Amino acid sequence: MATSRAEKVMEFLTCVICQELYKDPCTLRCDHTFCRKCVTGYIQTRPDAVQSKTIPCPCCRQDTKVPDPSRPVEEWAGQIKPSIIIQGLIDTQAGPSAEDTTTKCCTLCGQLGETTPGTFWCPDCEVNLCGRCVKIHRASPLSRDHELCDLSGEVKVKQRRKIMCQEHKHKKVKYICKDCNKSLCQSCCVVYHRKCDSVVTINSQVERMKSQLTMKRNILQTKYHGKGKRIERHTLRLDQIKEKKLATKEQIHLYANKMIQHIRLKEQKLLDEVDEITDKQVIQTHADVKLEEIEMQMYRQHCEFIDQALVSDCEMDLYEAYQAWESGAVELGDVRDTDTADTHRIDDIRFTPDTDNVQHILDDLQLGEIDVTYGDGLKCSPVLFHTLDATSEDDEGIPRMPGVTALYVDGIQTIVVTDYTNKCVKSFYNRNDQPSQSKLPLDDSPFGLTRLTDKEVIVAVPGSRKILTVEVSQDLVLNSTITTSKGYASLAVLGPSSLAAGTWDCLDILDMTGQVLRSVTTHNNETLFAYPAYMCVNNKGNILVSDCCKKSVTCLTSDGDVVWRYAPTGDRALRKPTGILTTNTGDIMFVDKIAVTIIQLTETGEYVSDVLTSQDGINQPISLCIDKHDSVLVTGGGEIKTFVFT
Repeated sequence: MATSRAEKVMEFLTCVICQELYKDPCTLRCDHTFCRKCVTGYIQTRPDAVQSKTIPCPCCRQDTKVPDPSRPVEEWAGQIKPSIIIQGLIDTQAGPSAEDTTTKCCTLCGQLGETTPGTFWCPDCEVNLCGRCVKIHRASPLSRDHELCDLSGEVKVKQRRKIMCQEHKHKKVKYICKDCNKSLCQSCCVVYHRKCDSVVTINSQVERMKSQLTMKRNILQTKYHGKGKRIERHTLRLDQIKEKKLATKEQIHLYANKMIQHIRLKEQKLLDEVDEITDKQVIQTHADVKLEEIEMQMYRQHCEFIDQALVSDCEMDLYEAYQAWESGAVELGDVRDTDTADTHRIDDIRFTPDTDNVQHILDDLQLGEIDVTYGDGLKCSPVLFHTLDATSEDDEGIPRMPGVTALYVDGIQTIVVTDYTNKCVKSFYNRNDQPSQSKLPLDDSPFGLTRLTDKEVIVAVPGSRKILTVEVSQDLVLNSTITTSKGYASLAVLGPSSLAAGTWDCLDILDMTGQVLRSVTTHNNETLFAYPAYMCVNNKGNILVSDCCKKSVTCLTSDGDVVWRYAPTGDRALRKPTGILTTNTGDIMFVDKIAVTIIQLTETGEYVSDVLTSQDGINQPISLCIDKHDSVLVTGGGEIKTFVFT
């Protein structure tokens, strides 16, 4: 089994182009990995790729843009990000063991002609060191920070991979330019990136990268389990489809048989009618035969009477027969009583099918219809990723959080909320893998908040008619206070110099000093808002307003023109819409607090689905936001729940 597992690992680490172990692996945009040299060779076989200045994937043909296509084609693959994880696995597989390295002599002593056994291994310098050389190695400013591996134990020694600069082959990559998103050596920093503002060492970014990768890994793990649950549901659904198929077919057969039985009844009725008519005709015909036989007997008797008179020698017998004929006493006639004879005698019967009518009926005959209900199919489904308790030790009640946003401060996700109950602004984050929080007490209860910059939020305090600017770092710091003429509950940033603010019955456009530039109150001579307490701005700069009193969601331009309005009636009527957000694609989600539901709309205000309900774990929802990982954060019941969508 171990051999099989090792073969699987080696297969995973094999380039599909050269069929050898990866050498300097690089990962394209589609996440397929190849040797950098193989990618270069493949590009040179594709003139269309050179012309379009892209790198097509040899597997899926998806194009990867070249960051700097002005450089020679031979250097294009060198601009693709290295696959650190794949290279790390290769190094782990290929790293020397302690048994191998202890058999070697000290590398430095060997250069002096001595054969001193090596007791330590330096992964950075890739040399064996004896005890004496270790002291020198640790004393040197260039190598004092190198982590040495003791070769005396039965341990597996990992060979640390050295990333060399593609431009300066003898220089190690030690820096990152955040502006250009490139890894650099020291010479590249001086030559190409001296004007960039954010050039930092890789070591200084390790904790930040670990934190973000850990979060990403946790999100992927949650999505992985979510997919597993969806597969279980789809498997169960397949069984249900088969059962439904059989049940529907049986229903069709039963109904068709019922129709056939009805036709059979019609058939039997016609057959019975034929039997009745023909039986009557048979009786009449038998009676006719009987009468004809009686008449034949009468004819025969009269003939015999005449025959006797004709052969008689007595003239009197001849005379009596003649007189009887003349008087009509022996006149032959129909023995039927014409007065009582049936004038409605059946002469013939025939079946005349109503071909045209029956054909028309059959053509129009509908046994029923197959109704298909279309659901959301494989739509994105939410999975609860994390639940954060938003309470603090000195809270006086359960936090009510009408405002929430997610920032990334120094690469660390920081969730900021307004706590209306406890009159404060709170932030939650992880430092050194430990959950931490900060609290900014206020004189009055804050309501809405929104992101101003990467490290700042603005907070609405309607009771005291103030808008606060708060810096978000390890501690929340109050930067500035703006006093306004009205008490605003909701805020949304429109641009560097203006913002939208909602109060009881209107929406105001303010400058950054709090002065009202214009107000939006009516539309078509009707009052537009009753309490626009929640709002956001979409990617087109339009304002989305959730009004819990008007029970509607309205999209309007910054000039106050209504684009659309969502206010359904009947079963879909909103009960109390509150928090609202918009995604990068323009889709909209908002909370219906009383219905305990989060509803999704299209960019044009058309209903899509109920994406989250109480069955998904939300409790007393009030506000929501979306982070850069497209996870949705929902506040309610003193908690902040994070949902990822699979």
